[in-house]
Amino acid sequence: MERRESLSEIRAANPDLSLSGNIISATFSAPHSFTYRTGGQWDLKSRRGQSALIDSFAYLSSDATPWNHTVVAWTGEVDHPSDAPLSPPETPPTTTVGASSLNPLSAPVPVDATSKPAPVQSEGLWVPKKDQERLEYELRHDKSMPTIPVWLSDEAESTPEGITLTDQTRWRRYAEHDLYTLFHYKQHEPSDGRKERVQWADYYRMNQMFANKIIEFYKPGDIVVVHDYYLMLLPSMLRQRAPGMYISFFLHSPFPSSEFLRCLPRRKEVLQGVLGSNLIGFQSYSYSRHFLSCCTRILGFPSDTLGIDAYGARVQVGVFPIGIDAAKVESFAWNDTVTEKYNTLKTMYEGKKIIVGRDRLDSVRGVAQKLQAFERFLELYPEWREKVVLIQVTTPTLVEAEKGDPQKKVSSRVNELVMKINGQYGSLGFSPVQHYPQYLSQDEYFALLRAGDIGLITSVRDGMNTTSLEYIVCQKDGHGPLILSEFSGTAGSLGDALHINPWDVSGVAEKINLALTMSEDKRMAMQGSLYSHVTSHNMQSWISKFIRKVYTVLGDSNNAIATPLCDRALMLSRYRDAKKRLFMFDYDGTLTPIVQEPSAAIPSERIIKSLRLLADDPRNLVWIISGRDQEFLKQHLGHISAMGFSAEHGSFMKNPYSDEWENLAEKLDMGWQQEVVDVFQKYTDRVQGSFIERKRCALTWHYRRADPELGEAMSRECHKELVEGVGTRWEVEVMVGKANLEVRPTFINKGEIAKRLVKTYHNPDAPADSPDAGPVEFALCMGDDFTDEDMFRSLNALSGPVLNADHVFTVTVGASTKVTLARWHLLEPEDVIESVALLAGTDDIQQVSEVNLAALSSVEGRVPGALP
Repeated sequence: MERRESLSEIRAANPDLSLSGNIISATFSAPHSFTYRTGGQWDLKSRRGQSALIDSFAYLSSDATPWNHTVVAWTGEVDHPSDAPLSPPETPPTTTVGASSLNPLSAPVPVDATSKPAPVQSEGLWVPKKDQERLEYELRHDKSMPTIPVWLSDEAESTPEGITLTDQTRWRRYAEHDLYTLFHYKQHEPSDGRKERVQWADYYRMNQMFANKIIEFYKPGDIVVVHDYYLMLLPSMLRQRAPGMYISFFLHSPFPSSEFLRCLPRRKEVLQGVLGSNLIGFQSYSYSRHFLSCCTRILGFPSDTLGIDAYGARVQVGVFPIGIDAAKVESFAWNDTVTEKYNTLKTMYEGKKIIVGRDRLDSVRGVAQKLQAFERFLELYPEWREKVVLIQVTTPTLVEAEKGDPQKKVSSRVNELVMKINGQYGSLGFSPVQHYPQYLSQDEYFALLRAGDIGLITSVRDGMNTTSLEYIVCQKDGHGPLILSEFSGTAGSLGDALHINPWDVSGVAEKINLALTMSEDKRMAMQGSLYSHVTSHNMQSWISKFIRKVYTVLGDSNNAIATPLCDRALMLSRYRDAKKRLFMFDYDGTLTPIVQEPSAAIPSERIIKSLRLLADDPRNLVWIISGRDQEFLKQHLGHISAMGFSAEHGSFMKNPYSDEWENLAEKLDMGWQQEVVDVFQKYTDRVQGSFIERKRCALTWHYRRADPELGEAMSRECHKELVEGVGTRWEVEVMVGKANLEVRPTFINKGEIAKRLVKTYHNPDAPADSPDAGPVEFALCMGDDFTDEDMFRSLNALSGPVLNADHVFTVTVGASTKVTLARWHLLEPEDVIESVALLAGTDDIQQVSEVNLAALSSVEGRVPGALP
């Protein structure tokens, strides 16, 4: 055992982190399943599955680690007996059927006059507040694993008196229907998308409710560890609320290649959600490589084998194969009850070799492939007939997407194969396949693993298969070989096992024969190596290494804090609450994408409609602050008379409902322009495809149509020449833009315009009857390049002394590598258009994008326009 590292030693090694000593583990389902009984009694049972994860929670909560540990988890679907209250007291019935009539003459006549219609009961389980609090207290003060439950419901279903739990499985539908299936390389048939919209909104709200619960008791210096695909949006949501939070994420399932992830409609949002973390952990190297590739190919973020540059900070990626509590398994597997059952099994199958299989009954576990391979084995090696038995235990799937028809289909196929094999190779006294579709008790399970001569795992796609690890521990005396699918996440860790491709039926049959004929020395050597690995790379080692990597990464990050993804739900909430709102939008790269030909950057109909709706609201003050000249802005957006404009980076201004442009640079000496034109012309002649754009107060040299490498090289040379020449003789600045260089007067910039607009419109002390009376209660500023940083800088300086900082949204758009002064980040102009449309209410509820629907549902506490 390693010496326990004390918290003081950890803090001393990482003095810049200010670690609190608390770890918060966020997982979807609580370690217990709950039954609520009449009278307010709660029954708690250990939840099936994820034993390694739950053991790691217990370990972190124990005295074996220096941490104070708390689990945050959903209650899961709360079960209840038939007599439990299904709705709050005094809830009016949803129907008048069966109710006594106020007027006897108007009473309905039943179709069957001998019986009364049965009353229809409202859906949902009603849990009074006092019973909620009783369960919360019990879980929070559980010494073995302190847990804070998350109650998931619509806002209207949660009241001060209690909560109504309705359609509880909806909170897992998106994760298990869309993410689980895609991560396991499967796809559903395309649909009209209506159900998916609602499921995504529920998934978004569920992650947000987790974030709200964690923020309630989070303290600076706490480490938050988020587990698995149910909570992939949570890291970003936490980063939005606490930018300096220490966040890590661990994915327990496989992660697919970029070609497959592209099939997910919400691929971008899922990746951005996870990238709110400081560290992301995977089960195997291939999964981490796929994730890095997806971030580069789908989001355009630069990455290498160790991590990704995202939102001005570095997100580290690592591989941490999960382990089991080997000592606990060993103690359970060799108790007297297990030994008794083990002896019974060996007696029952005396003289026969036992192949052990235990899998969930879903399409990714490869049970059908296992049976096909066993059938092929009996065909190829007739000498083993009636000498080998396959004991296959299947348990119901826990995944929503695999239940119903998919599970019936798999079950039917398995039963067909079992009957076929037993019919062809069995006899009256012997069946080569013993199939048990049932749950095993813990004692029966460990007895079966001990009795096996071969462990056979043929999963076609799997995260970390802990059955293989438990089999190795149980074979410390028997030395039974392990045959393991190369598609299991465990395969990379267990290099000494016999690896197979479950789709190669004959190849699996050969490995079964190889395992049965393997010499004792080879079996002992294989088992010894595997046993040593499993017992040393155990659950305690896994979680300790992961936590250690978290604070190591944080210590090496140079205190760079990522710019969080823009929280649209928060922005919409602040917008709706405000009586006076100020908008400042850049144009190129913000409202429209950057294009090769500047004149082709024309605003879409959707953004024009959204801007018009915003500007027509008398509570809104909408300004376009751009480097474009007056003519371009007038041509494409000038018809929106309620909107204000600033052209050429603040050189000119035009107020709403005015046709006059004010020249703010009128008194400045523009004699520098000819010198700049001469320099720009020299480089235009040298760089084919480059050109000069002349504005009233600025000059720009564009090279976006030139060869990229040549353009970049000449741009650096030109910039140096201008700075050392014109820049020393005139009050001008040379600005490096996106594939351009621009020279403008020093005292004209977008930041000055932002200050001027706030000074004009923010008048909290003005008389109520004055035109611009009242404070600005919401400010949104969006831009994509360094010229917009001037606006962000000005608004940051005004946030607090002048404006309420919580009501100011500065949003940068574009490259993930930029270090920005903005408080929020959006990836591309399309996200800007979506955000503006959300605030303006541009789209009909049935046409609202899934991302905006999720934000709306979060603000309104329910999914608007959801199907019944």
